Amino acid sequence: MSGAMSYHAGLAAEHQVAEHYAQAGRRITAQRWRGHYGGEIDLIAREGDTVIFIEVKRAQTHAWAAERLTRRQMRRIFVSADEFVAGAPDCANLDRRFDVALVDAQGRIEILENAYHFD
Repeated sequence: MSGAMSYHAGLAAEHQVAEHYAQAGRRITAQRWRGHYGGEIDLIAREGDTVIFIEVKRAQTHAWAAERLTRRQMRRIFVSADEFVAGAPDCANLDRRFDVALVDAQGRIEILENAYHFD
């Protein structure tokens, strides 16, 4: 898949996942949020007293999509989440959750809730 096609497929997957979360009653508060230090979070949602940071991965299969998330990416997302919360006083005392949304070539979505954390 060419770079432009991959980019647009990724955007489409993010949109699908945002709709999935919204239909489940979670409010999407940011899409493609970029921090000052180069990190990006695909989607940020709220569910009650929890802020959900969502990384969307698209590939031919869910397994391949899951393999595309590296430990380095997880760290960068975690640091970006800290930056996001620091700039959003209404989120300071909320719980945080890090989900991974896997989208396969047929558009099926698998959500891995609380997929990772750092101590």
